[in-house]
Amino acid sequence: MSDLETRARQSRGESHPAILDAATAILNARGAGGGVVVDVGCGAGHLRAALGHRPSRYIGVDAVRYGEFPFDAEFLLADLDGDDVPLGDDMADTVVALETIEHLENPHRFMRELTRIVRPGGTVLVSTPNQVSLLSLLTVVTKHRFNAFQDRDYPAHRTALLEIDLRRIAEECRLVRVETRFTARGRLPFMSVHYPRWLARGFPRALSDNVLLVGQKA
Repeated sequence: MSDLETRARQSRGESHPAILDAATAILNARGAGGGVVVDVGCGAGHLRAALGHRPSRYIGVDAVRYGEFPFDAEFLLADLDGDDVPLGDDMADTVVALETIEHLENPHRFMRELTRIVRPGGTVLVSTPNQVSLLSLLTVVTKHRFNAFQDRDYPAHRTALLEIDLRRIAEECRLVRVETRFTARGRLPFMSVHYPRWLARGFPRALSDNVLLVGQKA
């Protein structure tokens, strides 16, 4: 098994249901998620089921095809560190990359690729671990590293991005209507349980494990 495939399989091709729920809620609010949807870093392709019948075409892109990936969906193999996304310019209505950008060496290049393949007026949505959560900040104080970037997470997780980094990259890509949202699901520091949802919704930046950024191609 190659180093690339080993790193890809470290995540098991899955995103937490809270991330999928937040992503679909954002797309619904934007009237996005229909037409041609490209899921970059698709893993097992769970986003397709979350979107239901809204996409007329769903294309998954990843470094490895997981056995759980829908047999009747389109799949493209790509090394997202070294390759361009193997699709033409302006061809997608919605481009989504959930928990993918932190796996890559060059997040700026990656976001440019996502922007390239979405049509003008189309939607780009990315998510990544929330480095400014209370859990992550306490891990920095006690272990001198972000919570999602500990030894157990390396080398799969390579690049830690703050919310402001995502916004700056989106600005560089000339995305408009840029917003950040949080999953409102976060683990209590040094425990295996999560905050009550009502509390996490009240303080989403501090009490969410993941952050999502959405923007529109001008």
